Amino acid sequence: MSVRTRAFVTAAREIALDLLAPLPDRRRHTEGVATRAAELASALDLDPDILVAAAWLHDIGYAGPTVVTGFHPLDGADHLAAHGWPLTVAAQVAHHSGARFVAAARGLGERLAAYPFAEDLLSDALTYADQTVGPCGDRVTPADRHDEMLRRHGPESWNVKVDHVRYPYLSAVAFRMESRLALAA
Repeated sequence: MSVRTRAFVTAAREIALDLLAPLPDRRRHTEGVATRAAELASALDLDPDILVAAAWLHDIGYAGPTVVTGFHPLDGADHLAAHGWPLTVAAQVAHHSGARFVAAARGLGERLAAYPFAEDLLSDALTYADQTVGPCGDRVTPADRHDEMLRRHGPESWNVKVDHVRYPYLSAVAFRMESRLALAA
């Protein structure tokens, strides 16, 4: 890892740990996602500056000082953009784990579209890292993470309301990533 990468990722880590300090489970989840993202960056020769920094920052929109809309991917991305983070990082945060499906249902699709979405290996890697780490930082399968998320958010949640379109996307990401990882091994 280069000196530039360490500084960039260190800054992201410090921001996330500071903002998420009042949310210990979210903090543990974020630490696990960042660790998983670093592994994926190494295994798949991805830019760790963007991937690992985005992993550290992906859930900062849950932190009180960042909440505006109550939709954490958008609130996190807006916070990053307002504080001068590169658009590439803010866009990864905005779109992680199929956020566009929930945003559309909540009437926030146009606001989320301010951050360009790319369905590429980097985006897949962040989503896969998020979908293979449970809420307390433990490693889980994508299917177990999906089931847990639906239970945790409850039957009236936006996640449940869009699951019919979001879950196929998350399953496709998992399939693509597991195929890439098998080839890289």
